[in-house]
Amino acid sequence: MNAFKTFSGMAVAALLLAGCASPQPGMSRDQVQANWGTPTRTVPLASGTRLQYSGQPTGQTATMVDLDASGKVVSVRQVLNIRDFSRIEVDKWTRADVEREFGPPAKTDGVASWKGDIMTYRWVDPGEQDMFFFVYLDAGQVVRRVGQGMEFPVRMNDR
Repeated sequence: MNAFKTFSGMAVAALLLAGCASPQPGMSRDQVQANWGTPTRTVPLASGTRLQYSGQPTGQTATMVDLDASGKVVSVRQVLNIRDFSRIEVDKWTRADVEREFGPPAKTDGVASWKGDIMTYRWVDPGEQDMFFFVYLDAGQVVRRVGQGMEFPVRMNDR
C-alpha cells in the first residue's frame, strides 16, 4: 500500500471517529459543512443543490451530497466507481455533465492522437487496484469515448 493511500485511509478514519461521519438524509447544509467543511464545488440541480467533496487530484474519491430545495440532504454517494462511470453517455454527455456528476478531474491532458481534451479521474477498483478513468472530449466538449487503465505508483527506486 502506498503512503498516500495509507494517509487517505487514516484521514477518513479520523473523520469517522471524530463524529464527522457521512451526512445523513434530513441533515441541513450547515450541518454537512460544519462536519465536512467547504465543498470543492457547489452545483445547482433541477431539484436543489449538489455539494461536491472531491479528493482529486491526488485522492481517489468524490462524494456527492445532494440537497433538496430547502437545503436538506436527500442523498450521499461516492461516485468514483465503475458503476457510476458506466452512466456516462458517449456522444451525448458534455464536459459540464461529467463535472456535475464526478466533480473536477485529477488532470486534463491532450495527446497528439486525440484532437480534444482527455479528463482523467483517479479511483480504486473493488480489488484495491489504483486506477485511472479517462473521458475523451471533442473540440465541442462532447464526450466521444471513455476508457480506464491501471495506475502504477512511482517508487523512489524507479526514478
